[in-house]
Amino acid sequence: MKGKDIGEDLIQIPVEYGKYYQAQQLNITAASRSIAFNNHRNVLYLFDRVAEPLFLPKGEENKIVFKLPPEYLTPRYQSIVSEITDRWGGVQNRMEIDVKPITLPDLSYPMTLSRRENFSPFLPHHRKMASRLVETFLGMRTYEDFLSLSVYCRDRINPYMYTYALSIAMLHRSDTHELPLPPLTEVFPDKYMDGAVFSQARQEANVVSSENRLPIIIPLDYTASDLEPEHRVAYFREDIGINLLHWQWHLYYPFSGMMEIVKKDRRGELFYYFHQQIIARYNFERLSNKLARVKRLLNWHEPVEEGYFPKLDNIVSSRVWPPRNSFTTLRDINRELDQIKFDIQDLERWRDRIFEAIHSGSVINEKKQIVELTETDGIDILGNIVDASILSINPNLYGDLHNLGHVMMGFCHDPDARHLETFGVIADPATTMRDPIFYRWHAFIDGIFQEHKKVLPRYTVQQLSFDYVHVTGVEVISEKAPKNEFVTYWQQNDIDLSRGLDFAPRGPVFVRFTHLQHAPFVIKIQVENKGPQRPGTVRIFMAPKYDERGLPMLLRDQRSLFIEIDKFSVQLKSGSNIIQRRSDESSVTIPFERTFRNLTGVGESQQVAEYTYCGCGWPQHMLIPKGRQGGLPAEFFVMVSDGSIDKVEQPPPEQNCRAAHSYCGLHKRLYPDRRSMGYPFDRVPRDGVNTLREFMTPNMGLIDVKIRHYETTVGPGPGNVPVLPPNLSQL
Repeated sequence: MKGKDIGEDLIQIPVEYGKYYQAQQLNITAASRSIAFNNHRNVLYLFDRVAEPLFLPKGEENKIVFKLPPEYLTPRYQSIVSEITDRWGGVQNRMEIDVKPITLPDLSYPMTLSRRENFSPFLPHHRKMASRLVETFLGMRTYEDFLSLSVYCRDRINPYMYTYALSIAMLHRSDTHELPLPPLTEVFPDKYMDGAVFSQARQEANVVSSENRLPIIIPLDYTASDLEPEHRVAYFREDIGINLLHWQWHLYYPFSGMMEIVKKDRRGELFYYFHQQIIARYNFERLSNKLARVKRLLNWHEPVEEGYFPKLDNIVSSRVWPPRNSFTTLRDINRELDQIKFDIQDLERWRDRIFEAIHSGSVINEKKQIVELTETDGIDILGNIVDASILSINPNLYGDLHNLGHVMMGFCHDPDARHLETFGVIADPATTMRDPIFYRWHAFIDGIFQEHKKVLPRYTVQQLSFDYVHVTGVEVISEKAPKNEFVTYWQQNDIDLSRGLDFAPRGPVFVRFTHLQHAPFVIKIQVENKGPQRPGTVRIFMAPKYDERGLPMLLRDQRSLFIEIDKFSVQLKSGSNIIQRRSDESSVTIPFERTFRNLTGVGESQQVAEYTYCGCGWPQHMLIPKGRQGGLPAEFFVMVSDGSIDKVEQPPPEQNCRAAHSYCGLHKRLYPDRRSMGYPFDRVPRDGVNTLREFMTPNMGLIDVKIRHYETTVGPGPGNVPVLPPNLSQL
């Protein structure tokens, strides 16, 4: 019987959309059971098992079927349309999405990358193809045209590049930017976990019914043994949430493409600050594990001491991610198939030109005009030059230092492609933070920015003070712990692989991984305001108190180790003010559920609204460094600055969401703090100031804290929420 048009005799039935969002009420016709093609949620099904043909049933229960026009099938299947229809069109209780064909744009350039190749936006050729695809997606005038084009491209474009480009387009289209992107762990789980997991997962999916399946355990130590000192911080480098953040950050801040998606407020400065905080946090973890601070990768002709064996499989290309042996020598890159050729000397020339610009206080643009590196805009100009985005003021002169550095290290095992090997994990934004050399490279990159900060005028006492405002007390209260003590431990949680497990039976297939966790805490601040009621900005940082030798640090060294804990606005009334702030309210972090479940905008319940975050953010479970079993001494710094100076005037956000803006900014909005990122520790301290206590002004507070680690592991709690170890005080 012929189905009625959408809109006639509508009935309401709940449809399971999986973990990306809760059950929605979709309009379908009683006769045809068709989902309206213009339903904005349809595009999310394109992330479901991206290596499978789209005509295969999708969704948690294999009930969603895309009805493709014959010309939308790939050539392999166009000749057997009737067989495909007979075999896959008879799903019981199916809900059909009838795809509307459009006049297709030219896709020949992005289709030149094979579907079985690896993809990285660090590679200039790949970057250009992806930018063209993003531009094509954004050029579709209506959502229906965009969805139709996305459907056509899905089985023709390289899956990695397709996911990258589609994600960027969805974040920047007005008709899709509020949709929650699925976490990449569920789209390409092979980028985040031991390759041995997948054979076990397929066995579990094929042999055991979904209700009887057990989680597959991923050991905390599977990439190296304790014989490798760097493995002590593998829990940080290989943390799934941290690696997801780095991928997501580059989706919000692509470095090439249309100007309207690249040119964002203080983008270059945010590139500097985000990566500076990564290095600061990594060094904090190293000191927690009795390792020295990371060494900058300065000499590119010396063998690289650190090796890395990722133990990851590339499922799309059916290859393993290549390792890097210890003491590998970096070499010039000449890979014809990847259309890339450059020498280490090129990187050295670009580095020297950037340093020359910093010390001269100006750069030269493409019109050969001199542009001053000012106190306010200089760091943003430098950030775009180093990141080599299309915003770079002179790419021919200053080159592509940051990105090609990743490529140089990523191809060091096969620089001329004689063995036809792909790049290592360091050259993929989704996996790069797993590799120890990432931190050495970015310590060098951060050194460039710190050189610029050193030539800027020091902050004066007046620039740091807030007249008549005094911080009179600071206290940290952690659950089940003494005052001013943070508690960390290990926690296990589960991730569902089923949406990334191509050509396997449906139903959840969980893996259980172990990550660092901290006990929830509250920060209590006492502020005395001897002036009228006025706005203030509370800035909270923490840094190790002692260096790797156990000696107190001078502020000139310690300032680059301060990690941001929180930043928020307050209204100070005249007289005494008591400010309390929970750890889960931090402007730095997003909660576990947002990192791995992506529940943005899926419902109106209080439980869901609690996790309504937009943008990216540091994972909440990694907010506090590991510390030590005996307690790692640290200094906890609180500052209240003048909110009238800090405030950025802009209309309220369209989305009803909380944003972890410190590292990620605000999507399509201005960065909500007029001060330099990292203020007040972004510059060298004023003359005569050697220690943190000498740096203090009345509107600042400082206390000694300890970070105590308990070597105990807690299993998953209800809904994967943080669970405190039992009898914590007795451990």
